Amino acid sequence: MRTRFGANRRSALGVTLTALVAIVAASAVPGAASAVPDGGHGRSDHWGVITRNTIGSPVAALRNGPFGSFGVQDQSGRPPFGHGSLGIEVADNSTSLSPPSEAVHFGNEVDFYGDPVLKLHQVGFHVFRTGENVGYGGASVNMPNIRFEINPNLNPATSTATYSSMVWNPPASPVTNRWSGYLDATTTGTWWLTGSAGPAIHCALADNCDFQTLLSRLDDGGAEPVIYTAGVSKGRDFMWIGAVDGLRINRAV
Repeated sequence: MRTRFGANRRSALGVTLTALVAIVAASAVPGAASAVPDGGHGRSDHWGVITRNTIGSPVAALRNGPFGSFGVQDQSGRPPFGHGSLGIEVADNSTSLSPPSEAVHFGNEVDFYGDPVLKLHQVGFHVFRTGENVGYGGASVNMPNIRFEINPNLNPATSTATYSSMVWNPPASPVTNRWSGYLDATTTGTWWLTGSAGPAIHCALADNCDFQTLLSRLDDGGAEPVIYTAGVSKGRDFMWIGAVDGLRINRAV
C-alpha cells in the first residue's frame, strides 16, 4: 500500500510511505510496543488529517525517517516501526486568530467509531523530539498528544455533554534528537476532557487525572462512553517540529 496524507506547507514534505505503521515482530524492535494483529485498524486507509480540528497550515505528513540527528548511529536513530513515521510541524504565531498558534489532528474518523472508551487498556506512542523543541516550549509541556473525540455519556445529573475530547498530555521525552522508547499513556502523563465534561468529573485541563482515574470517573453507572475518533494532535500552544511513530490503541499499532 502506498499512501499519501498531509496538510502540507510545502509539497516536498508530503513524502509517500509504504505504510503508516508496519506491523512487525516485537522482538525486532527492543523497547517498542508489542506488535500484534490489529484487525486492520493500523493499516487502514482511513488515517489522515482531521480537517475539522486543524487550524492554520501545519504539517502532518507521512515521511521517511527521521533517522536521528547527526552522529546518532545506534538503533535509537531509526523509526521504531519500519522506515518512516508521522512528521508534525506546527507554528506558535502564524494565524490571525486568538491564540495565534496552529493546531493539527491526524487520526481516524471511521475504524474506532462506536468503540467503548472503558475498554481502552493499551495506549501510547514513540516520539522524536529535538533539543530545539525543548527550547520552544519546555521539556515537560511541549509534546504531541493522543486525542480521542468521545461521547462521554455522563449521567445527566452530572453533565449533558455528548461531545468531548479526551486528551493525553505525555511526560517529557527522556531523550532528544533520537527516538524515545514507548511512552505508555495508561501509566504516565495526565489525561483531561475538553468542554463541560472535564469540570463535571474533575478531569479538566486545570484539574487533570491519570488514566485509571479518568476511566473510573467516566464509568458512572449510566450509558457507556463511546469513541468517535482517535489520533495524534499538537497545538494550540508552542512551536513543535518532530515525529511520532507506533501509535498504539489496544491491538491496533
